[in-house]
Amino acid sequence: MKMHRSARWLVFAVMMLSLTAASFAQIVVGISVRVAPPALPVYTQPICPGPGHMWTPGYWAWNDDAGYYWVPGTWVVAPVGLLWTPGYWGWSDGVYGWHAGYWGPHIGFYGGVNYGFGYGGVGFAGGEWRGRSFYYNRSVTNITNVTTVYNKTVIVNENHVAFNGGEGGVVARPTHEEERAEHEHHTERLAAQTRHEHMASQNKQNFASENHGRPAIAATAKPGEFKGKGVVAAKSAGAPYKAPAMSPKQARGPSTPAKHASAPANANNKSKPASQPSTPSNKNNTASNKSNGSHPNNMSSNNAQNTAHPNETHAAKASAPPSNSSHPASQPHQSAPKSNPTLKPVAQHQSTPKPAPQQQNVPKAAPKPGKGRQ
Repeated sequence: MKMHRSARWLVFAVMMLSLTAASFAQIVVGISVRVAPPALPVYTQPICPGPGHMWTPGYWAWNDDAGYYWVPGTWVVAPVGLLWTPGYWGWSDGVYGWHAGYWGPHIGFYGGVNYGFGYGGVGFAGGEWRGRSFYYNRSVTNITNVTTVYNKTVIVNENHVAFNGGEGGVVARPTHEEERAEHEHHTERLAAQTRHEHMASQNKQNFASENHGRPAIAATAKPGEFKGKGVVAAKSAGAPYKAPAMSPKQARGPSTPAKHASAPANANNKSKPASQPSTPSNKNNTASNKSNGSHPNNMSSNNAQNTAHPNETHAAKASAPPSNSSHPASQPHQSAPKSNPTLKPVAQHQSTPKPAPQQQNVPKAAPKPGKGRQ
């Protein structure tokens, strides 16, 4: 019985290790950087190409050889019924880690970063699914040739800071709704989005070291189309640009494990970081502020009246981050998962034989006569 029980415990332990290995298979290597990304540039949104397209805002990605580069915002054909949660940079333990975006039934936490055009820092006000059709909010999106539209005023804050946490970063925590969205099934970014980012990394003028926070290709009408009438240049940098005090190789932090975009995230940071945007030479690693301010087709607002230009990202009030020499980079923004303890063989439950009690020299009674051994 004891042997049988031990065998069952051994099988159970092996099964638990298998489950742990399966969960580790969802972990991917992310990226961390010791310098903050520049402010988000000010630009207008290209006209939506047609029904079924969803806006994915631009963001700063990282290249180990040349530093931050701008990935233009663009319209993509959305998976039916899914919404895009943008990626964001989050500060933790002396480094900025990338939390990749993903597709899901609800919008999750994206650091409280105000990307504009419906992404005011929490949720998405640019449109909604009604059955298999996507309806656009004309108050914050540039729609001219689509009939599935509605109008709803959206208020957004004037803020162009591109990262969450740390000195000068957005102060935001996930809401309960965003935490629930983090645990839903997610889908990675589309192949068109991956190609779009890769192409952006090949264009020298997209790097902050060249454009100083004001990219010539701030947004495009379609992924990967960086020439033609659908290309929009930035009107201005979101904040005065300051070159990093260290080289990209010096700024590169340690690799950080991150949750795969399709795996439920811990209520993260995300950060967990989630799966990261990447290129052959570049791999980027995934309680919000309530939106306050926006006018029709406007993402640029003033502090008091929120008056802005149509179809334009709001002006930034972000200060360039200080030199990171004061920030230790001893840890990535998420702790690396600890290795599984080695499974020790289960000992057989056999009792150690006890020494026989010493017999006292007590004389035995003499057998009675006439009786033999039974």
